[in-house]
Amino acid sequence: MLAPLTVLIGLSEMVAAEARGASSLAQAVDVHYNRLKTLRADFTETYSGAGIDRTEAGVLWLKKPGKMRWEYRSPKEKLFVSDGQAAWFYVPGDRQVRKTQVKKLEDLRSPLVFLLGKTRLEKELQGLSLAPDLQPKEAGNTVLRGVPKGLENRISQVLVEINPANQIIRLVVEEVDGSKTEYEFRNIQEDGAVIDGQFRFTPPPGVETVTGDLGP
Repeated sequence: MLAPLTVLIGLSEMVAAEARGASSLAQAVDVHYNRLKTLRADFTETYSGAGIDRTEAGVLWLKKPGKMRWEYRSPKEKLFVSDGQAAWFYVPGDRQVRKTQVKKLEDLRSPLVFLLGKTRLEKELQGLSLAPDLQPKEAGNTVLRGVPKGLENRISQVLVEINPANQIIRLVVEEVDGSKTEYEFRNIQEDGAVIDGQFRFTPPPGVETVTGDLGP
């Protein structure tokens, strides 16, 4: 029988090895994304919680510094766009568009902004570690888990699935109330031409701008 001290030392070494593995992978992801200027991907967003199950799909564009455009195309058109300073949420046909400052934004999509920034994955997600207990969507991928800094009271954990090319192909956000939002990314195109106009929003005639919280 192993002595308690030997067991503790063994567990400590396992935890340290896991931390090193998560750190190395996070750094590789940082290197990959920090060299990019733009990114385009098809996305599927699935939400479950409070008796609701919803699946939506569209196209995502990201551009340095901090610009993003989520263009939902099915089952209903809607737009979430940010120029890095302000963010808007608009449903075509509505008489109102919601707007807020990015620094006040607590939308679940906002953590993706760091992908084209200069921050570090380990800094954005506290307690970052490998998640060997979870099966990745695709063989050969690795899943990391952590909690977004500043959103601890709302989000219990975020799962990040990374492929061998160090691309993030899935993001799962689990909230403390038990709800879950999952984003899957396909057909990823990096450093393609993306004009700044993609990230500007001008309300259509007759549409009122309301300042406040954003989100579908």
